[in-house]
Amino acid sequence: MSFKSRLITTLLSLMVTSSFAQGIYSISGTVRDEKETIPGAAIYLSGTKISTLSNNDGKFSIGNLPAGNYDLLVQVVGYLPYAKSVIISDKNIQIDAVLKANAVTLREVVIKPDPNRLAYLNLFKDYFIGRTPNAKDCKILNTEVLLIDYDKRNRVLSVNSNEFLIIENKALGYRIKYLLQNFEYDYKTHIVYFAGFPYFEEMNGSKSKINRWNKKRNIAYNGSPAHFFRSLYNGCSESEGFAIHKLATIENKNRKPDSVIAKNIRSLTTGANAMNVFTFRKDDSLNYWLNERKKPKNMAVLNRARVLTDTLVKTYNDDLKYINYSDELFIMYTKEKETEEYANLGFQVSRSPDMGNYQTSLINLREPPIYFYKNGNIANPRSFLFKGFWAYEKMADAVPLEFTPAPVK
Repeated sequence: MSFKSRLITTLLSLMVTSSFAQGIYSISGTVRDEKETIPGAAIYLSGTKISTLSNNDGKFSIGNLPAGNYDLLVQVVGYLPYAKSVIISDKNIQIDAVLKANAVTLREVVIKPDPNRLAYLNLFKDYFIGRTPNAKDCKILNTEVLLIDYDKRNRVLSVNSNEFLIIENKALGYRIKYLLQNFEYDYKTHIVYFAGFPYFEEMNGSKSKINRWNKKRNIAYNGSPAHFFRSLYNGCSESEGFAIHKLATIENKNRKPDSVIAKNIRSLTTGANAMNVFTFRKDDSLNYWLNERKKPKNMAVLNRARVLTDTLVKTYNDDLKYINYSDELFIMYTKEKETEEYANLGFQVSRSPDMGNYQTSLINLREPPIYFYKNGNIANPRSFLFKGFWAYEKMADAVPLEFTPAPVK
């Protein structure tokens, strides 16, 4: 059964018992291996700062949780990391976490020399950590745990790890443990996808340093996808600074069909009437058809009318809402502007100059709809792709799910 099918099945079951929703629940359980329970195991909730340890009997409990989907992580030295996704609807969750021994230690791994590893690693950092100003103060401390593979035939770079990545973000004051499931970069389409489980720890600092971190955290959160979906859930996206439009892709009627272009270029470059392509003038017929081939096949057309959230957002149950739409969502965050540094990286979404230089992103639906919770967490993150500013911001600008903007001096 696909993830989407499992999600829909689960959501249908949630509807039956939604009368108990909006409560506070817990995730409890036992950590063990094939022989016995394991005390002192570190248990984290992915995307948060919430954690605990298993007791002498291997038992643990994390309480005070609202309804939603959670990824539970378990880490014990000598064992492979454990991850379990759960959905809380109307009752507490019990988990039996069975760990597997890590038979191969890092010292025993034989890594074949790869002259391209450094280049691949730098590309991974660019698209995983990001290239924002905060990324300059963000570092992966244990890159040796990364397993890198390049598929020459399909031109796809894949990166994963059996160990937690340790990320030190001195810009925002977080130490992040990240269990990377998969990272893929397609050199042909330039599409990046990565998935994993981050856990955030506060770094120690002076009062002045903490105040600087809070300022930067507020900036990182404001205008982010989490901020957008949280405000969308609460029906206040416009007052929070988001302007939503539709961007449609239509056929470029000013471009001749491919078959006509190819036929004319072929007739002008083959046979007795072939032209010397190195000496043709700019007004020659061949030049005309070559320029015609360069024209874009499709054109993007922006609808300047704002999308009304009461028609965009639908309620699935007491805990979950969703959006489904045609074309692409064009989202401007009108309280922050794009920088020249960002514009030079090639992520920028084109728009009319009179709309202003505000942070602009696109949401392209892949497997609709998009389901999301009150805290802004997405239930099915592979249902869409980001373009524009949200594609530019990566882990260097990530904050915990429970984050709320802090007052600063």
